Amino acid sequence: MSNLAAESVNPLLPPVGEIIIGTITFAIAFFVLARFVWPRFEQVFRARREAIEGGIERAETMQAEAQAALEQYRAQLAEARTEAAQIRDQARAEGQQILEELRAQAQEESARIIARGEEQLAASRQQVVNQLRGEIGALAVDLAGRVVGESLEDQARRSGTVDRFLDQLDGMAAGASPDGRGGATGSSVYAQGDR
Repeated sequence: MSNLAAESVNPLLPPVGEIIIGTITFAIAFFVLARFVWPRFEQVFRARREAIEGGIERAETMQAEAQAALEQYRAQLAEARTEAAQIRDQARAEGQQILEELRAQAQEESARIIARGEEQLAASRQQVVNQLRGEIGALAVDLAGRVVGESLEDQARRSGTVDRFLDQLDGMAAGASPDGRGGATGSSVYAQGDR
């Protein structure tokens, strides 16, 4: 019978005592895990999830702040470019105005220098004309005296003769014919000088 008893026991089934001990141990382990370990795991998982979600929210907030800062930077950059363009245009306008003022001053100075030069030239010309009148007058009186044969020492008479002669020379120079002939007028000067 021992063979038979040995054959009636199924080797695949554990003994009933082990099944009861295993079930009680499983229940105790399940109770301990469910009561102490799983809530702790849940707390850790919740804290980690909140930390991750908070990190994502902080990252989104920081990204929004960075985007706002970028927009502000771009606005400031555009404003600075506009201001730089205005300053550049203003500098060009001021430079152009300064050039115009300098050009006007240069033209005024040039006109003043030319006017002063013309005045000096006119004064020098008048001085040379007066000097030449005196020398030509003396030569003309001397020559007239030799031609006429009498002395023209009288100052008033000599001065009138010389002035008439020089006025006729001036008239000849101003109204000279294009072919350059004016001999008839010159002979009339000598004729008037004899009177």
